[in-house]
Amino acid sequence: MITDLKNKSIYTPLGDGGGKVFLVGAGPGDPQLLTVKAAKTLALADVIVTDRLVGKAIIDEYANASAIVIPVGKQGGSNASTPQFEINELLVKLSHQYKTIVRLKGGDTSLFSNILDELEALNNAGISYEIIPGITAASGASAYTGVPLTARGHATGVRILTYYTHTAISDEAWKQFASFEDTLVFYMSGKSLHEVTGKLLDAGAGATIPFIVVEQATTPNQYVYQSTLQDFFNNGFDKTFISPAIVIMGKVAGLYEQFKWIRNNNSREHYFKPLEDYPELIQLLNDFQKEANVSRA
Repeated sequence: MITDLKNKSIYTPLGDGGGKVFLVGAGPGDPQLLTVKAAKTLALADVIVTDRLVGKAIIDEYANASAIVIPVGKQGGSNASTPQFEINELLVKLSHQYKTIVRLKGGDTSLFSNILDELEALNNAGISYEIIPGITAASGASAYTGVPLTARGHATGVRILTYYTHTAISDEAWKQFASFEDTLVFYMSGKSLHEVTGKLLDAGAGATIPFIVVEQATTPNQYVYQSTLQDFFNNGFDKTFISPAIVIMGKVAGLYEQFKWIRNNNSREHYFKPLEDYPELIQLLNDFQKEANVSRA
C-alpha cells in the first residue's frame, strides 16, 4: 500500500519554489548492490515513487522511515500497471508538495527505464532533478553467474538489446548479431526468445551458440536456464521465464558451468511481487487530474 498516505498533507504547496526529484537506480535486486549515494538519498527522502522491480528489502533497509512510499510499477499484461504519463504528472505534482522526492527505478536509470519521459516532464515544468546511476541487470547477471561479458577470446564487445514481437531490427543488423563477435544481452525478451533464436539462425548464426537466461538475477531466487540457439528453437517454443529475466547470448555463455558460484534456486518463486491495484494511488492520481477532468478509475 501507499505508506501513511492518508496521514500526510500532500496538498499543501511548499511555497518556496518546490522540491527536487532524484532519479535513482536501485540495482538489479540484491540490496547490498545499492550505491552509497542512492542509500544516502533514500534516507533523506520525503516521498519514494518506486518501480515493481525494486525489492521490499531495499525500502525497509535504506529508506527514511517516515517517507511516503508510492508504488507505480509496470508489468506486461497487468491492468494494475501505472501509465507513464501518470507517473510523469505525479512527479511534477509531488515536487510542489515535498522537498525530496526519489523516483526509484530497478537496475540503472539509463537502460530501458523510460527516464526520458520523466526528464522531459520535469524539465518542462522547471523542476530541479538529479540522476543517480545504479548497477544494471546486465552487470549484475554477469557477476552473479560468473560470465564475463567481454571475456578475451570470446567477445570483442557487448550489445545491450531488447526485442518485442515485431521489433524493427533490420536484416543487416541480424546478420551482424549472428556473427557473435560481440556478446548479445537481451532485456525484457523472455517472451520473444523463440523468435529471437529463429531470427539469429536465419541470419546465419551457428546452431550451437550457447546462451543463458538469468531469472531474477542477484536475488535469493536467481535461477539460470541454459540452452543453445538450435535446441531452444526446436524445443523451447512453450518455455516461460519469471520476470525479470535477462538473456546473455554468445560464446561467453559457455563459461557459465566452469565459473558459476551461486546455486540455482529451483523453487522458481517470485522475488518481486506481481502488481496490485492500490485504491489510494488511484484516488491520488484522480485528485491530481481533476483540473483536466480525467479519471483513471
